[in-house]
Amino acid sequence: MKELLHKDEKKVEYLELIYDLIFVYIIGRNNSLLHHTSDGKIQGEMMLAYVLCTLAVIQIWNFSTYYINVCGKNGLREHIFLFTNMFLLYFVAEGTSEHWQTHHTQYHAAWGLILLNIALQYVIEMKGKPRSSWKIHILVTLIAEALLVFAMIPIYKLTGKDFSYVPIVFGIISASIPAAAENRSDVDFAHLSERAMLYVVFTFGEMVIAIAGYFKGSFSFNNIYFALFAFLIVVGLFLSYGTFYDKIIDREQQNSGLVYMFLHIFIIFGLNNITTSLEFMRDEKIELVQKITLLLISFVMYYIFLLLTLRFAKLTCKLRLSFYLRLAAITVSFAALMILSRKQMYINIAISAAYVFVLYAIIYRIGKKNSESVHH
Repeated sequence: MKELLHKDEKKVEYLELIYDLIFVYIIGRNNSLLHHTSDGKIQGEMMLAYVLCTLAVIQIWNFSTYYINVCGKNGLREHIFLFTNMFLLYFVAEGTSEHWQTHHTQYHAAWGLILLNIALQYVIEMKGKPRSSWKIHILVTLIAEALLVFAMIPIYKLTGKDFSYVPIVFGIISASIPAAAENRSDVDFAHLSERAMLYVVFTFGEMVIAIAGYFKGSFSFNNIYFALFAFLIVVGLFLSYGTFYDKIIDREQQNSGLVYMFLHIFIIFGLNNITTSLEFMRDEKIELVQKITLLLISFVMYYIFLLLTLRFAKLTCKLRLSFYLRLAAITVSFAALMILSRKQMYINIAISAAYVFVLYAIIYRIGKKNSESVHH
């Protein structure tokens, strides 16, 4: 028991950061899918491919990170398995394109092999050791999802229809089942939260690159105006997440971390959507209704799932129902103003920046009160 109480925090290894670099590349590939428009509209097929590819890749990252957290020893075996997955992820990235149909087989073959790769590590880890029920559950989940992924190949060839959402939904639901066992001494929640934060930072990195387009062209008031507000939106979003990570989330708790990682699937997905929305905002070829709708949904998704991480907050951060009602009123007002000003991009982007910083101010106050109560 004494050793458990004084367990050293697991550090993020350099190998994990190298592994993440391939995901940075794939984020860009995923976002590019939505840029294949027709008559100013996002193609439904491309939107579906974008959603599925984004969720599949984030899920792969989640499974890998969770294994490293619980069983990782930064040894030669892990190096081999991680670099093997990096190699396979290049085939996934190549299949993430406008002509994804022609890469369907290689995409799913690589995806399935990655899941089996992680499953094999669990098999090796459990060999000759007491078998934990939740480890067996994760192992079965990985194998079952891999089989579903492989099954998508003949199904697509026979029917011409893609059902890739089936293994994704199965994996998310099945992996979340053991989350009821919240307190786990063999899971380092601090490490999991740090890994999730780093993935979010990489996602913001893609957003920073995306808004570089606002700075192109002549040095004019119009360009400076839009570049400034696009930059402020990114800053406000980042500061909001940073406040949660630094000031609000209790990183020292004993927790399975499965729900926390699940929430980050949609936080990252929301950020990816915001990145694309910001690119569309300055593109006059994109239909107004679609670009405004995508932006609104993206913002709401990001903040909803960010706020849901409050279940992992320090005890001093417990909030009343009135707080959530106030946020809902602010969001409804924001949506109404965005719709009313949909033809005025000057007003639209300024309202978006104002909304982001109003919510950041609220989040900052929560973090500040928490810090003050901790020090006292």
